Amino acid sequence: MKVIFLKDVKGKGKKGEVKNVADGYAQNFLLKQGLAVEANQAAISTLNAQKKKEEKLAAEELDEAKKLKTVIDELTVELSAKSGEGGRLFGSITSKQIAEELQKKHGIKIDKRKIELADGIRALGYTKVPVKLHLEVTATLNVHVKEA
Repeated sequence: MKVIFLKDVKGKGKKGEVKNVADGYAQNFLLKQGLAVEANQAAISTLNAQKKKEEKLAAEELDEAKKLKTVIDELTVELSAKSGEGGRLFGSITSKQIAEELQKKHGIKIDKRKIELADGIRALGYTKVPVKLHLEVTATLNVHVKEA
């Protein structure tokens, strides 16, 4: 019997996959548990429509990420911190502080985990910080740390 998997089933198939399985397995387990539906013409057309909708949403997300990249590449976030001799900071500037300042000053909300800052910024001056906006889109944000 041909079925369309609604959820991932270990060893059998992934969500959205159309596969041929044993009749008893399909009727007694997959269909009863709601893990799959019988692959008739209506179910297949519904699956195709759902895939097209997901592709369209993914394309829109990519376009928005590209637009945001152009905005972020132009921006400079200014932060002030106390520093000691030679421009070394007491403490460091973290991705959380950068995200909060970006939200406050420019109205751009970015999750702090998307800001790829290996260690905190520990010196005065300009630093280029990569920001992962999408799987395929990475912007570069300029961060200017000045004396408080």
